[in-house]
Amino acid sequence: MPHFKSFVRLISMGTLCTTLPAMAESSPVSDLGWTDKQYMAAQVANIEELVRDEFGGQLRQSKTDLDYLQRIINRGLIDKTDTRRQQALGMVLGNVLAQETGMQWFVYEDGDGRSRALCVPQTEHCLFPVTMLSRRMAVGLYPDVNKIYNEALEMVAPVLPQNPYDA
Repeated sequence: MPHFKSFVRLISMGTLCTTLPAMAESSPVSDLGWTDKQYMAAQVANIEELVRDEFGGQLRQSKTDLDYLQRIINRGLIDKTDTRRQQALGMVLGNVLAQETGMQWFVYEDGDGRSRALCVPQTEHCLFPVTMLSRRMAVGLYPDVNKIYNEALEMVAPVLPQNPYDA
């Protein structure tokens, strides 16, 4: 049975590889530009400074960052009208997701506009962590960061590349 699963994955990957060039022409996913990268780095640095000043810690792009995000939210350290800093929290969340899943930051552009998204490489499967916290915080909610993180992992798990040694 393990050989059959590997065969099915191989066939699926072959199909995916043959459809990617056609998708590339009209794909809503594109690489981050220099400005995007600089903006995101500055936003994460802003949260890094907040973590250092308030908790004496530092961000590590690991699950421990989720605890800092939750503490920032619970203590109300970012006002509900401060969308930019709320979205910076989402970028930190996205960096943790990227580290855990191998997903990468891209620009996703559609009829609703241009967004920074965390995508499975060479696909259009994306998450939008920048707004996962900010949309909730903007209406006065105190989101459960670990719950949102786990739900995001569940959503993307079926489309993540599988490690052949996990079978």
